[in-house]
Formats: sequence, C-alpha cells, structure tokens
Amino acid sequence: MFDREYFDAGLYRIGTDCEKWDGCRKREGGDVLPMWVADMDFQSPPAIREALLRRAAHPTWGYTEVTDADIDAPRDFWARRHGVSVTREEVTLLPCVVTGLKLAILSLTKPGDGVIIQSPVYGPFRMSVQATGRTLMDAPLTADAHSRYTMDLEAVERQCRAGAKLMMLCSPHNPVSRVWSREELQALLNVLNRYGVPLVSDEIHADFVYAPARFESVLSLQRTNVLTLCAASKTFNVAGLQTAFMFCSDEAIRTRYQETITASGVVSGNIFGVIASRAAFEQGDAWLDGLLDYLDGNRKELAEQVAEFLPGAVLTPVEATYLAWLDLRSYGFTCEELAKRTAKARVVFTGGTFFGDNGEGFLRVNFACPRRNIGEAIRRLKNALEA
Repeated sequence: MFDREYFDAGLYRIGTDCEKWDGCRKREGGDVLPMWVADMDFQSPPAIREALLRRAAHPTWGYTEVTDADIDAPRDFWARRHGVSVTREEVTLLPCVVTGLKLAILSLTKPGDGVIIQSPVYGPFRMSVQATGRTLMDAPLTADAHSRYTMDLEAVERQCRAGAKLMMLCSPHNPVSRVWSREELQALLNVLNRYGVPLVSDEIHADFVYAPARFESVLSLQRTNVLTLCAASKTFNVAGLQTAFMFCSDEAIRTRYQETITASGVVSGNIFGVIASRAAFEQGDAWLDGLLDYLDGNRKELAEQVAEFLPGAVLTPVEATYLAWLDLRSYGFTCEELAKRTAKARVVFTGGTFFGDNGEGFLRVNFACPRRNIGEAIRRLKNALEA
C-alpha cells in the first residue's frame, strides 16, 4: 500500500496555513517551489488521521490525562526500532524538541556557562544558547575531501578544558546528514566524561537512516549524565501538534529537569498531539518502512540531478535525514545572494548561514517531496546560478 505510487502522489497543502508552502508563498510569491523547512509533502499515516477524527468527533476537548499507554507508545517504538529501553519514569512529555533543548540548558547550567555545539548545526542549537544567556562554545565539524563530516574531538576537549558545562549533540546530524557511529559516540562520551560535562542528544531524525548506516542512541552506550530528545513530529509529519519526549535514566538530571519545567510553567499534553503520537508509534511502522524506501530513492535522484545539472556543486553524502547539504561555494555567491537568485528563479532552500558562519555558500535541500519536485528544483537552482 505504501509504495512509490503512494508517495509520488504527494498532497496539496496550499491554503492550510502551512509554513512551508503558504508562508513561503506569502513572502516570495505564488508560484515558488519550497524545498526548505523540514517537514514532508506526504500524507501522514492513515491511522493518525483516523485517531484524530475519532477524538474530534466528541463535542468537547477538556483537560487531558496522559495515560500509561501514551507513554508506552514511544517507549515500545524505540525498543523495537532502535533497541533502546526506558521505563515509564524515565520518559518526560514536552511540547517540542527545541523546548527540550532550552529546558536542558536551563536545568544543567547557569547564566554565562559555556555550552558546546558542533557547527554547522540546526539553528535553534545556537539560538537556544543565546536566548538563555549562556556562552556559545563551538567545536566545528570537519569535512574531508568528499565533503563527509566528522567530529573534531580535540576541539570538543579544548572547550571542555575552557570550562564548558554542557554539550548539545545533533544525532543524526542536521544539516550534514551524518549518522554517528557507535565508536564516534563512545569517543565523544569519553571526552565529556573526563570533564563531567553532560550531553543532550537531539535524536529527532533517528528514524531516517539509510543502509548500510545504522542509528545508535547515546542511551545505548551510557545512561548517566546524558538525556535524549525525540518526537513523532519529523518521522510522521505531525510537527504542528507540538508533542515530544525526553528519555533520561539519570535520576538527578531528571529531577533538575522536572524542577525547571515546573518553574518555567511549561505544560504538555495537548490532547490531539498525544493522540497523534500514540497512533503514529503504535500503528505507523508499515507506512514508515514505505517512506524510508521512497526517501532512499529520492536521495539517489537528488545526487543524480546535482551531478548532471550542477557540475560545480558538492553534495555531502546523505547517510540520514531527508535534508541534504549542498556546497555551492565554487559559484562564488554568498547565502544572501543565493537567496535572491533562487527566489527570482522561483525555488527556495534554507541558507547555509542559518546553521553557522561556516555554512556560507551552502544550501540545505529538503528532498521529502514527490520525486518529480527534485528535478524541477535542481533545474530552477541551475537557472538561478547561471542568471
């Protein structure tokens, strides 16, 4: 059922107050092709829609009790798909993963403390550090001759020696599409453990990994001084329902985190978000398997299109996520100029500087769309670069 024909069909999202399409068209005009913000142009699993319609049919939506079944759904999903087991007590409900990052910073550090990130990285990592009054401490990733990125553990250790109090990891990494191996994660943990620096691992893209790579959660290596953040939002395209989860086996960290939630007035348990997440985790496996097969084809299509139409571009190997990191520095344009050119060519990507200053000259490409859109987007990008 969830085959190429199903995902090729895509869906019409215009007029739904959709940030990706409606928001983009409001800014750029009505015929723009959006390949930017990280959500997908596919129907979510039918089980989610059915569960939401059943609950919406009841004519009141009062205060909601989060049940054991709502907590067991992500627990069971992570156990069967990633081999990670946590107890109910080790799960905390959150509005979203970015909220989870900020709560971790507030819980585990003090104003002015240093927080390590690895740029180029998802913009809210940097923004969360800045918004909470902490000190940004970057340990930039390094790229080899094939544009494959690795961690600079010496840079991480330098920041630890300089007094860092927390590190935030993107795993798998957005935007450079890396799946961190077990050996890489263990080496990172070894450095952090020497200095007693806790690790927050954003694992929201854990379900988008392509063979032969294999996702490893930090919880499969260590249970103390770490916490992970996850959600159904990226995997099943339900980000608008504002529901996420923290997994943490370290009772001391969990207690501090809960105290911060209480003090901050953060409230979770949106009735529709909880219902959608439960339906996704319990009944979404077949849909997800079909999606991964389709996205695997899309990443190959993207590589072929880039090779054919953009000979000066370098595409980072896509090991994970549905987001590709495209190096256009050889064309000599800044991200600001690229944005102007692509908008004029009626296609929009995410500019590389959103992920850090070392993203200058790069674009992030969202390929979670009907396959036909990929070729069209790359042709428009070619026109933009040649204009």
